[in-house]
Amino acid sequence: MSALTWIVLFTLLGGVLSVLGASLVLFLPKKVISKALPFSVSFATGALLSVSFVGLIPHALEEVNPENFHTLSMTILGGLMFFFVLEKMVLWRHCHHDDCEGHVDVRAHSHKSAGALILVGDSVHNFVDGILIAAAFLTDIHLGIVTALAVTTHEIPQEVGDFAILLQSGFTRKKAITYNVISSFATLVGALLAYFWLPYFQHILPYTLAFAAASFIYIAVADLIPTLHKRVSQDAVIEQIVLMLAGIGLIAWLHSFIH
Repeated sequence: MSALTWIVLFTLLGGVLSVLGASLVLFLPKKVISKALPFSVSFATGALLSVSFVGLIPHALEEVNPENFHTLSMTILGGLMFFFVLEKMVLWRHCHHDDCEGHVDVRAHSHKSAGALILVGDSVHNFVDGILIAAAFLTDIHLGIVTALAVTTHEIPQEVGDFAILLQSGFTRKKAITYNVISSFATLVGALLAYFWLPYFQHILPYTLAFAAASFIYIAVADLIPTLHKRVSQDAVIEQIVLMLAGIGLIAWLHSFIH
């Protein structure tokens, strides 16, 4: 298959299918959802960190001259700051519970504006994810696959949290699913733009990979790990460590196996 076919296939997998999967989860009893989400968040944390440090950063380093390693490191640092500022602007939505501070602030608005804010945030987030997935595929098909899978692992729990806010904002289940599916197509738009644009700027491709790594590291460290710290029992800690190692191990194994 061509790189474009891979990109379209996996952006749809990470976008539309994750939304549909999250919508199906919402039909489960709330107790089941509350028990299942921590498992997926722990696994997603390990997967995101693994694809950053096992896949994206090493490939970025291979693509630049050693004298540019410092610039590459500054790109990762700049990316972390960028996503911090973006989250402060309430455009980057990764909360996995409907009672987090950001969601409480959203509820201060009217119902419709709260729902609109969630959808705008998801669209921006999905658009950026599409660019990062395409950059990975343009570098290496195998890297693109593990990157897209890592995106998918954190998309479902994020979408479950956002669905809960949309329902509380007055959206019906049908409208919440429909609008989220539409929003998910921003992933494909971002990927297609990157596919046709990045080849003309090959010299910035390694820095795009570094920026992608910064995105995943920020999500894991600034959002997911603090969520895990809310559960402090010994059993919960053991469960989190095992699932994080499983996420790390799976991505590392896939990266090695696919190659």
